[in-house]
Amino acid sequence: MQAIVLVGGEGTRLRPLTYGTPKPMVPIMGVPFLARTLERLHHAGINDVILPAGYMPQAIVDYFGDGSRLGMKITYVIEETPLGTAGALKNVEQHIHGPFFVLNGDVLTSLDLQAMIAEHERLGGLGLLHLIRVDDPSAFGCVVHDAQQRISAFVEKPPRETAPTNEINAGTYLFEREILDMIPAGRNVSIERETFPAVIAAGKGLYACTTSDYWMDLGKPEQYLAAHRDILARRMPMLALEPGATGEGAAALARVARLELPVHADAQVTIDPSAVVGPNVVIGAGCSIGARVVLRDSVLWDGVVLEEGAIVEGAIVASGARIGREARVFEGSVIGHDTTIEPGRVLDAGSRVGATAPIAR
Repeated sequence: MQAIVLVGGEGTRLRPLTYGTPKPMVPIMGVPFLARTLERLHHAGINDVILPAGYMPQAIVDYFGDGSRLGMKITYVIEETPLGTAGALKNVEQHIHGPFFVLNGDVLTSLDLQAMIAEHERLGGLGLLHLIRVDDPSAFGCVVHDAQQRISAFVEKPPRETAPTNEINAGTYLFEREILDMIPAGRNVSIERETFPAVIAAGKGLYACTTSDYWMDLGKPEQYLAAHRDILARRMPMLALEPGATGEGAAALARVARLELPVHADAQVTIDPSAVVGPNVVIGAGCSIGARVVLRDSVLWDGVVLEEGAIVEGAIVASGARIGREARVFEGSVIGHDTTIEPGRVLDAGSRVGATAPIAR
């Protein structure tokens, strides 16, 4: 069994974070999200992975190499121009030898991949699509299927009141290699708008696998923060987190007088005991948190400095950033790599500060 992880997107909704880091390398609990995905695949016994990369691919290649460090084989195929989901699959056709998974590179889920393999073997057909139920399907692609799980239609972003179902495409697929024969080569191809309808029209059989697993699209800052809250609360079973302050920096957290859990800190952090920290905080390696700092509901990447009296609430702060003395960074703010927020500056809710174009890292 092989897997294709789609990592070619530019991550425009996460800017300025993705000006310095390609979207698949954005950290989840201090580790690149793509590494978390590869861990899931390895755990499921899937060790042959193909990465169609397009945006800042060298950062991905430099980190993972050929995959041998992870006990995996990684093949990179660089897209010169965006090809869409199906176009990206066609572009790696020469590397596919049999059934294969396709995983969207920005979806965090607890889906059991081995269970999905068993379901595909039971149902047959050309492919199996993972679906989840949501309260409001209007922002997603609805998938209509019968009692035997055979899919009959896809409805893209229907108004809530007219949606035919609340089951949506959750971005994990298991295909037979034959599906590649139905994708035209050399151009951008949408799997939802072109390939899936063509498979249904040909009577080849696409089936639904609807589960109640955890699922989150990490494409927006608010979703990125929500995913960390869910991991800390153990709603998303990614890490074996115990109650209390966690991580290699837990000793530094233990000296904080006003600590509200859950909080996770990585190695070599320094935290002044007078700081107010938590809840729902992730502190990256090498961060420095000064006296009287207030830090809540936020994710700090590696090497962030919060100077004395700074307040950071509901924010994402990228690597190497510095929040000046008495500065205020409020909910929904995103601070880019190596950015300095001047002492006393106040960032309104939803501010985005940092580079305005890709930077070399």
